[in-house]
Amino acid sequence: MFERRGARVIKADEIAHRLMSPGQPVFEAVVEYFGREILTADGTIDRPKLASMVFPLRVKELNALVHPAVVKYQDEWMEQVGREDPNTVAIVEAALIYEAGAASHFDRMIVVLCSFNQKAERFAARTGVDLSQAREEVRRRSAAQLPDEEKAAQADYIIDNAGSLEHAESQVDNIWAELQQAK
Repeated sequence: MFERRGARVIKADEIAHRLMSPGQPVFEAVVEYFGREILTADGTIDRPKLASMVFPLRVKELNALVHPAVVKYQDEWMEQVGREDPNTVAIVEAALIYEAGAASHFDRMIVVLCSFNQKAERFAARTGVDLSQAREEVRRRSAAQLPDEEKAAQADYIIDNAGSLEHAESQVDNIWAELQQAK
């Protein structure tokens, strides 16, 4: 939604995927640490297998290997975007900004919230797993994250994504207007 309004957007998950591809230092570190059994037949990391191995008890170990490189990439991207257009709004979409210790790298924080059931339903729709599996996966992943209430308490803006798409768009419009004035 912000991108359609003119923001430059990068997704931390996509950065992590790139950094965890064969030949990258993060890939090598993750495979060395967690073992070759996390690899698929084609030599890439089997992300669902890795996730089942690390969530929730070993996620800090994985994050220690991945987060510093992702944060460095984000910082470099934001610097480049700022050089290209000092008046642009650059947004990093990331679920774990607070957990990665990177919140101080940003001028403003936007937290998007919805209910547990909505998270599970959306995860099921996105991944094709049944709802009970989705609920379990959302529980496991949530256990490795700060509670939504804590993230919201630290946020500059909160988007309530529990309602209609139009309601979310309206909230984004309001935040976008404020971000434009802050430039």
